[in-house]
Order: sequence, then structure tokens, then C-alpha cells
Amino acid sequence: MPSTSDRDDDRQSVLQERREDAVTGFLGRTPLIYRGDIEIHTKAAEWADQGDAAPRSLFLTGAIGVGKTHTAWQATRSWLATHITRTGSMPSIETWRSTALFDALRPDNRDLDVRLLTAELQNADLLYIDDLAAARVSPTGWTQERLYEIFDERYINGRPCLITCDVLPGETGDIVGDRVQSRLREMFRGGVLLLKGHDRRAVAA
Repeated sequence: MPSTSDRDDDRQSVLQERREDAVTGFLGRTPLIYRGDIEIHTKAAEWADQGDAAPRSLFLTGAIGVGKTHTAWQATRSWLATHITRTGSMPSIETWRSTALFDALRPDNRDLDVRLLTAELQNADLLYIDDLAAARVSPTGWTQERLYEIFDERYINGRPCLITCDVLPGETGDIVGDRVQSRLREMFRGGVLLLKGHDRRAVAA
């Protein structure tokens, strides 16, 4: 009969294999330029490690080109591995560019079931939206209502979000509407990280 130690070793082996498979799969969904591992800000690493003192949601802000998106993808991979270690279950992660998300939530979208997509975004274990302020045209009132449904559901159920944006949560009203902005302020209280530095793309060029 296997000992307790053997069973623990078997469980750890299964968890390690599950983590590795999940991170590899997620890496395949990651845009090529963001697949390389980088050293990220301590606060982003703490969020990914899901410690008791870490904020539940993380809002990465800063000037264009300082590494918000690269940090977000790296932190999400770490969050994924930590979630599996702690719970033993595979989390659902939704990753969206804001421009693609706003298009997907349009009422005339014939490629996706908007109600089904809304439910998936409400219930995902982690919702990552990149470059929230990128859209030149703000979402329509109907789309802002869908955003409200998404963020209100996540807010009242404590489901984490990761957002990158070049403005603060309290400056997003023109983009997502005042009701969503109010919830973002509360969801990211203590979880706003300002990244500083030069535009890396300009330096590389």
C-alpha cells in the first residue's frame, strides 16, 4: 500500500505536469513578441503569486512603450501556474485587446453570440484586457451596457481582472462609461501599478 509520502509525491508530480502543460498551452496563445520571459515589477509578481496581501486585480498603467503588455502576459502565465498549484484545477482565462473586445460586443456582430460571450467574460477565472484606451472611438451605449454587465458581475463576485491602459482607472469614463469606471476604481483599489521608463520601441528603433 502506497505511503502518504508516496501519494504526496504522486500528487506533486501530477500538479507539476498539469502546470507545465497549461503554461505551454497558454504560451501558444501568447503573441510571439511577448513569449520571452522577462523580469517584471515586484508588485506584478506579487499579484501573480496570489499572496494574501496582494491585490486581487491588477491595473498596469504608464506611458506608451514602457512594457505594460509584456509585463501583463508574463504575469498572467505566472498567475496561471500559481492557480493550478493552489487549487489543482485548470482556470479559464480570457485575453482580449480592447479594440477587438469592443468590436465583438457590438450589437450587429454576426460572428459571435454576444450574450454567450458576455457570460464567458463574466465567469472566466481571469479576464485580461490589453490597452483599454486604445480605441479611437468610444463604445456605443449598447456596448457600454455589455461592459457594465461584465464588470459588475466580476465586481460583485470578486473575480480578478488584469488591465493595461495608459490612463488611470478613474480616467476611463469616456471609454467604458461612468458606471463601469466606478467599479474599476473599487476593483483596482490598491492594485494600480505605474510602470515608468522610456518607449522601448523607440529606443530599439
